[in-house]
Amino acid sequence: MFKKFKNIIRQIHLWLGLGTGLIVFVVSITGCLYVFEEEIREATQQARLYVPLQQKPFVGLDKVIASFEKAAGKEKLTVIRISNYIPNATVEIASKNKIFYFNPYDGTLVYKGGHDWLDTVEEIHMTLLMGETGKFIQRWAVVVFVLMLISGWILWFPRQMRLLKQSLSIKWKGSFKRVNYDLHNVLGFYASWILIVISVTGLFFAFKEVKTAASFFTGSKLSNGKAQQSVKPAVIEPLAMRYNTIYKNISLQYPGAVLTSFSVRKGGELRLRLIYPYRWARNQNTFFFDEASGQLLRAKLYKEFNGADLIEATNYDLHTGRLFGLSGKILACLAALISASLPITGLLIWLKKKRKR
Repeated sequence: MFKKFKNIIRQIHLWLGLGTGLIVFVVSITGCLYVFEEEIREATQQARLYVPLQQKPFVGLDKVIASFEKAAGKEKLTVIRISNYIPNATVEIASKNKIFYFNPYDGTLVYKGGHDWLDTVEEIHMTLLMGETGKFIQRWAVVVFVLMLISGWILWFPRQMRLLKQSLSIKWKGSFKRVNYDLHNVLGFYASWILIVISVTGLFFAFKEVKTAASFFTGSKLSNGKAQQSVKPAVIEPLAMRYNTIYKNISLQYPGAVLTSFSVRKGGELRLRLIYPYRWARNQNTFFFDEASGQLLRAKLYKEFNGADLIEATNYDLHTGRLFGLSGKILACLAALISASLPITGLLIWLKKKRKR
């Protein structure tokens, strides 16, 4: 009975793997690279990320945005990133097609260019360079991958406990067929515990149902922020002044942030996010404004986070391994490499069996 059940699981595992193997390979390789995105940028982009340190205050966001408008032409602002704890870090402003870096002391342009290869890696990881269609394919491929991990555990489990040691080690002196089988079976087993976490946290970004499940298990509802009773400004300031006013007011009210970012969202909403020093769950205050007027609409403060909010705040760092520092990133990278190898070793196992038959 158990043998028959395993055969059914083996067929499911096989055909799911053949159907999604290429996508799993691509998503795994790009994820492995993007884990060290910060370190790669720090090592290769010093000239655009920093300027010589000066004993001067921040020039003001209005001056930086004015420089952006002059340099960008018809390009529309989509994202602003300001490093508050590194005074000589450039201010990054992104449009749809380009990224601009500005001197924080005088607002002058330091560098401008198209999105780099790391941005392309991220886009491949998230959309396979196919837009919404790619997102749809990618998210369901991850669902299938989770099912494959579960079915893989069932197939890995030895029928007899005396064979357990054999299932936990690679027989390097065996034939190519045996070594390939062990690479798939043994490495897959060890990596699967990390891969299941990476996969589920990835699905948290993709499916509302996963967020609903988090709310259910924590007995709390994921918050979109509390509505704020704010007065709409009588006079609408120019864009540069509007952003500067928002930045100064919120920074004075909620000081201590190490990173500040603006992003323009769909529906004319402006999101301001302040990230504070943290160890586990990300300490971030998020504010939502009417982009056209600068009126504060909602606020979500980390001191008011419930269980579901804490899961959301931890999810990205858990997905990338950075929650556990450099060692976590290395483990996530190695697990992703093994994940990329599984479709290859699995295909070789299938081809050998097919040739034998």
